[in-house]
Amino acid sequence: MERVCYNVNHHETVARVREKQLAEDQVRDVAAIFQAMGDPTRVRILHALVQSEMCVCDLAAVLEMTQSAVSHQLRNLRNLRIIKRRKEGRVAYYNIDDEHIKTLFETGLHHVSHR
Repeated sequence: MERVCYNVNHHETVARVREKQLAEDQVRDVAAIFQAMGDPTRVRILHALVQSEMCVCDLAAVLEMTQSAVSHQLRNLRNLRIIKRRKEGRVAYYNIDDEHIKTLFETGLHHVSHR
């Protein structure tokens, strides 16, 4: 990697912040979460799941989408551990994975509503 020279005015600040930089896998994982939440369809799914645990057919009805399209988005969200699945017999129910995701979503919603 090529080194770039910068004019540094506050050496202590630069050193302190560099010590706490994120690991590359953390950077990728956080970026992937925000990227997933950056899709309008997935935002609508998350908004529904923040309100209630739901099965695919109910989500499809709420969002006025096909079950196949909803399932595709749910798979992406599950792979990123944004949502989780609970099976009851042959029916899978989806919910927000944990309070961190719920808080992140609600904070974003509050931010855009606060204008």
